Amino acid sequence: MKRNARPPDSENDVRAFKIGRKIRDLRKRKVLTLQDLSTQTGLSKPLLSQIENDIVIPPIATLLRISRALDKDITFFLQEPHDERKIAVVRASERKRLETRRAGQTPGDYFYESLAYKKGRKNMEPFLIEFEPRDEQDMSFYSHTGEEFIFVLEGSVEFRTTNDMHRLEAGDSLYFESDVPHAYRALGKGSARAIAIIYSAP
Repeated sequence: MKRNARPPDSENDVRAFKIGRKIRDLRKRKVLTLQDLSTQTGLSKPLLSQIENDIVIPPIATLLRISRALDKDITFFLQEPHDERKIAVVRASERKRLETRRAGQTPGDYFYESLAYKKGRKNMEPFLIEFEPRDEQDMSFYSHTGEEFIFVLEGSVEFRTTNDMHRLEAGDSLYFESDVPHAYRALGKGSARAIAIIYSAP
C-alpha cells in the first residue's frame, strides 16, 4: 500500500499545529482556570498542563473533550489558519502526522492524521490512524460523545470495551457509540492502519 508522499515528521507537525498553545490561549480568552477546564472535561489539571506545554500530545478522544469544553470544533486545533471554505482538498504531501505522547515523552497508543483539517465547521472528522502493537495490560481506554466508524486498511486490529473484544482484519469495519470506553491495539509484530470517521454531535 502506498504510504505518505513525504516522510512523516511528527515533531514538526506538532509544532505546526501548535495544539498546546491554542488550548492555553483559548482557555485564557474564556477566563477559565486549569481547574475550570479540568471540571468541564473530567481530565486532570496536571494532564491539561502537560498538554498545553506540548509535553503530552493528546489522543483524539481527549482532544474532542477539550474542544467541546472550549466550544470549538476539533478542527480548530488541527489546522493553521482556521478556514471557512466549503470544499477542502488535502493532498498526500500536505497531511500532518501526530504521535500521541504520554507524560515523560513515552509514546502513546497510535499515530493519527486529520484527513480534512482544512475544512472547518463540519460534523464528521476523518482520520488515518496507525495503531502500534502493545501488551494487553498497556492498552488505554477512551470515551467521548458521538459515534465512530473504523475501516481497517492493513494489518490486524484488536478493539476492546470493558466487556467485549473484536479482532478486525484488513477490509473489516466497525461502527459504535463512542461514549462506550474503548481501546485499540495492533496485533502481530507490525503496525496496523485504519480510516476512522468520528461524528460528534453539536
